[in-house]
Amino acid sequence: MTRFSKTILLVGMALTIGACSLPRGAAVQREVVSQGASENPTFQVVEVTRAATPMISTWPYTGEQSHYTWFHANAGPDSSVIQTGDRLDVVVWDNQENSLISDGTKQTPIPPLTVSSSGSVFLPYVGDVHVRGLSADSARDRIQRKMEMIVPAAQVQVQVTPGRNNSVDVASGVGAPGRYPLENRNTRLLSVLALAGGVDTSMRHPRVRLQRGGQIYETRVESVLAQPSMNITVHGGDQIAVVEDARTFTVLGSSRDQKLVYFEKERMNALDALSASGGLNPGRANPKGILILREYHPRHLTPGPRGPDMQQVIFSVDMTTADGLFAARQFQVMPNDTVMATESPVTAVQTIIGLFGTVIGVSSSVNNLSN
Repeated sequence: MTRFSKTILLVGMALTIGACSLPRGAAVQREVVSQGASENPTFQVVEVTRAATPMISTWPYTGEQSHYTWFHANAGPDSSVIQTGDRLDVVVWDNQENSLISDGTKQTPIPPLTVSSSGSVFLPYVGDVHVRGLSADSARDRIQRKMEMIVPAAQVQVQVTPGRNNSVDVASGVGAPGRYPLENRNTRLLSVLALAGGVDTSMRHPRVRLQRGGQIYETRVESVLAQPSMNITVHGGDQIAVVEDARTFTVLGSSRDQKLVYFEKERMNALDALSASGGLNPGRANPKGILILREYHPRHLTPGPRGPDMQQVIFSVDMTTADGLFAARQFQVMPNDTVMATESPVTAVQTIIGLFGTVIGVSSSVNNLSN
């Protein structure tokens, strides 16, 4: 048998053996995707193209923190307004001879008043006065008008000390956690973080988490710094914490690094995900078969283009075409996704040739044929 015939025979043997069960580092694309096309598939396969990405982008967010959103900045009044739980220190001045003030000082301090749940404070001889929602000056005018009914020449001085409902709590991730009164109703988030000593610089990808009205809102600190519209007005009673970004996805298969990857920014696309893992392994990976595995909650299932048909979905990206590359830039990776770079079918043949070629003495011939 000639050397060339022996080479052809070896290649044929390699292809035959490669079609059988062969240990390797990653799955071949057709092995995974073909199961989705079986008679009773257990998962859905979705091809990611530029035409499909606008539809896919409307599908539900999945993974950790899937319910967290953020809001845009909204301006409030510059002056602080009185809220339930605030304390009012009221002093009444009067210089009339027949005044209620009889100690000769011409002033009467009233014991501290706490704004009730109904928004009122109780004043002796006057009764309940509604002050919630008023600025300190407006509250003073209202109290003084009430006092004039019994002390015509009275003048009133009011000082407001914010209670919990007119202050915010900064719990963690800053230099000085604590409770901070709002100087006015137009206080922004970054101002509060600055008062609290700033964000801890040792944190990995810090996120600001805000609890308000039983809801949680969260975003990256760098987003707030970069976009003025993200620097929201805080409200009395807000609970703020700065935490590390715990969102992750897994990269497996024929990438350079197979590992758990933390989100490096608020949104990461498929190209970002592969880049974060060091890119594809040039000797093993099949760029036609980049797979993203995702699991949806049963309530997210929406047969048709508006949502996934099945809980488990595999998104397939072909990065050998311009359409696939642009689609990969538009496709957003979600927390807990698995990004898998499948193995090239040629790798199995190369593995067998590497194992047996030197024994038969023809591996160099195969290499020469491939060049």
